[in-house]
Amino acid sequence: MSIKVVKFGGSSLADANQFRKVAAIIKSDENRRFVVPSAPGKRFSDDIKVTDMLYKCCEKAGGGIDFSEDFQLIRDRYNDIISQLGIDMSLDDEFDKIVSELKARPAKDYAASRGEYLNGKVLAEYLGFNFIDAAEVIIFDTKGSLMLDDTVKAVRARVRNLENAVIPGFYGRTTEGIVKTFSRGGSDVTGSIVANAVRADIYENWTDVSGFLVADPRIVENPDVISVITYRELRELAYMGASVLHEDAIFPVRSAGIPINIRNTNRPEDDGTMIVSDDYNFSRESMKHTITGIAGRKGFSTINIEKAMMNSEKGFGMKVLRVLYDNGVSFEHMPSGIDTMSITVDSSELEPVREKVISGIRREVNPDHIEIEDNIALLAVVGRRMKNTRGTVARIFASMAHARINVKMIDQGSSELNVIIGVSEHDLPEAIRRIYDMFINSEK
Repeated sequence: MSIKVVKFGGSSLADANQFRKVAAIIKSDENRRFVVPSAPGKRFSDDIKVTDMLYKCCEKAGGGIDFSEDFQLIRDRYNDIISQLGIDMSLDDEFDKIVSELKARPAKDYAASRGEYLNGKVLAEYLGFNFIDAAEVIIFDTKGSLMLDDTVKAVRARVRNLENAVIPGFYGRTTEGIVKTFSRGGSDVTGSIVANAVRADIYENWTDVSGFLVADPRIVENPDVISVITYRELRELAYMGASVLHEDAIFPVRSAGIPINIRNTNRPEDDGTMIVSDDYNFSRESMKHTITGIAGRKGFSTINIEKAMMNSEKGFGMKVLRVLYDNGVSFEHMPSGIDTMSITVDSSELEPVREKVISGIRREVNPDHIEIEDNIALLAVVGRRMKNTRGTVARIFASMAHARINVKMIDQGSSELNVIIGVSEHDLPEAIRRIYDMFINSEK
């Protein structure tokens, strides 16, 4: 029997009706044996997440303020779910323990973790699955860093003789026994770790969208869903601002060669997006477009340097980069010509030391001309097929030219997995739309 680890986000477990959807999904496939739930999310736009409610209780407890009315809302939220699901269980002892702990030691990590803990208890009871407290198996060191190897061993030992289990996401404990939450990625990280530990065949991440989109839906109307994407492509898009899984949530399964399937709890019939290794056997359907995705980010500046005979001056680039390093500025891209060099940097890093960087470069390399151009946006066109498709860059330039968008910089890595384009910030939305039309709409 193959093994699937399934993680469900807060919107997927916001109320009893969502619980029923989740249970139906799990029960429809006997391979879905290990479940990682988040805390209840928003039921409607103006609703409050349970985690935020717990933070509020913790804050009041820390200030010596009575939080009984605030905590009653949390009690009601869970009791409503239990009642509507018809489960014969009570969380009263758990509620009382949480209140006592907050009054005695109002720690934010402990407070935040209780949303997942309680939801895991309810879901395990509803499914008839075993419950494993994440604090028993997810281990952090005293500095708050995950101890992955120790955690994987602990999870494997705990589930060795279990057919199924619910393991709450988002938290664990330190080696000193203190509850600790993940700083980023939350339950996604827990799901990835559990998938690694149980040697899952697939890690299903269920949320409220049917996978990753080719482009930002706020810019492109009804963009296509990416059917298959490699970990490398995902990293490129994430770096350029696409809203995808955090790197911390990918590493445990990527290192184990386990694919991730992003699915929609409210549309379980949709295939979603598969995140796979580079050597995956791609189907013809998954290779229908030249590009995989488009993402862009604003907030960059370009340092343009000119100097005659620059190419013959040994160490020129090193001296320029040393100035940036000394001032705590990292560079994003550095296309150059015979007598020119353009360095793209994050504007927020450059701004506090702008004059020091300019004077430092003048002192070190004595350029003929130096200027800084602000309000630059970087756009990444990512795709595994680009390497073997002729004319990809020409088509990008053509789409920009037709829209009268000035391309300020273009950079392509040796892997030919992505092309980075620099444009003015006000041109970014139109640039994304034009590239989408050129590579997606025109190829349908």
